[in-house]
Amino acid sequence: MKSITSSQMQAIDINCECLGLSRMQLMENAGASIAQAVRSSISSGRVVLVAGRGNNGGDAFVAARHLSSYEDIHTQVILIGRRSMIKTEEALKNFDLLKYSGIEAMQITDSSSLENCESLRSADIIVDAIFGTGVKGSIREPESTAIDIINSTGSSVISVDIPSGFDPDGNSFEKSIMADKTLTFHRLKKGLAREDVERYTGAIEVIDIGVCRDAEVYVGSGNLTMLNRRQVDSHKGQSGRILVVGGGEYFGAPALTAMASLRTGADIVTLALPRGVDDIVSAYSPNLIVRSLSDDRLCVEDVPVILKMIQSHDVLVIGNGLGRSDEIGEAISMILPYCRKVVVDADGFAGLKNIPVNDCDMILTPHAGEFSRLIGKKPPSDPLHRLESVLEYSRKNRVVTLLKGKVDIISDGEDVLLNRTGNEGMTVGGTGDVLAGIVGTLFAVNPAMEAASCGAFINGVAGDLAFEEHSYGLLATDIIDRITEVTRKEMS
Repeated sequence: MKSITSSQMQAIDINCECLGLSRMQLMENAGASIAQAVRSSISSGRVVLVAGRGNNGGDAFVAARHLSSYEDIHTQVILIGRRSMIKTEEALKNFDLLKYSGIEAMQITDSSSLENCESLRSADIIVDAIFGTGVKGSIREPESTAIDIINSTGSSVISVDIPSGFDPDGNSFEKSIMADKTLTFHRLKKGLAREDVERYTGAIEVIDIGVCRDAEVYVGSGNLTMLNRRQVDSHKGQSGRILVVGGGEYFGAPALTAMASLRTGADIVTLALPRGVDDIVSAYSPNLIVRSLSDDRLCVEDVPVILKMIQSHDVLVIGNGLGRSDEIGEAISMILPYCRKVVVDADGFAGLKNIPVNDCDMILTPHAGEFSRLIGKKPPSDPLHRLESVLEYSRKNRVVTLLKGKVDIISDGEDVLLNRTGNEGMTVGGTGDVLAGIVGTLFAVNPAMEAASCGAFINGVAGDLAFEEHSYGLLATDIIDRITEVTRKEMS
């Protein structure tokens, strides 16, 4: 089973909620599974559930409620903190249900109370639900003491999702519960997949809690939470410097790309444009920085100028409106090896002669016809085989491919995501140029797979909002006008 990161699991939870499967339902499923695991380990005795103030603790509250129905099992809950400190609505509701199940929860806010807690030391089974996968930074009191005491009791310990203190993503950590068994939900977490973790985790069991398949297969609002955010104290350039090389045959395409990039949050967008196109685009918006090239088409003589510009930008977006010729293709092929990060779109595919390009992080955004030319044949019409074709191409060429269509397919050669936002009105010219600008900006401060998949989602949702107002009369500029509305709502 493929492991996932803690942020991927958080995204899946949010996507489930957007689909109609509430976190309350998932918490109920998780808690019932914990109770079942405890019940299979003990027929009678004392069970103490040590709960934190987040949803991990909420899972334990549900488990305690289920265990309360067994007369031979004495169930006690210890909350590390006070009721008023519980962080989520779901956990608070399940805490309040304990009193209707005959369970009085101890609320402990200081280390000395834990040290004097006889019931903890006399437990047959301790359920560790102090921290979930969201643990960050150094462990404070009284949680630190709780971990030490649990490890010293000699009781059998079952950890919920992850041993408390253990880093779910495989990074270093200060201290951890040393569990006899770990019940992790939905999928194995990345940190649990390491070979040297058994002393902390004990036996690991992956528990199915009823996650919707589509919450993991399709890009959703949850995926946007994985994106890096602009910091309050950030300064000019930290949110991305984007270089757009396009224009020649068409002047609107690079302008759309640049404006979409700015609306997505880039700090600086520079356009390197052929002579004749530069003046037209400069007049389009004062927000655009335009640098003129030497000819009315991209040519090899301009390559040194562009390479120098690449050094001061985070991402190159190339291809929009360039037109096609042997010389344009040759110029692109000379530029790509010098890129750190590049989004290739439209006419830029003519320069893909020698990929993979070493040390270059590359996103390709073809439509079906362009993808046909890339792979040398028509892509399969069957959805599954088409998906496999994108996966194979991305793996072979070490790129991220975003194949545009009714359902977008995004792959880095290992994973595949689908995007179903967008509508038939977006077949109008320029929407692909908008997408390239969105993806390029996200790519400046995020990994390629996240940038491509979230870019497709944002572009599609913005297009859906534009379609509600303009129907089949929507324009690419209407999509640009909705980008901030989408990012403000979905990333808040």
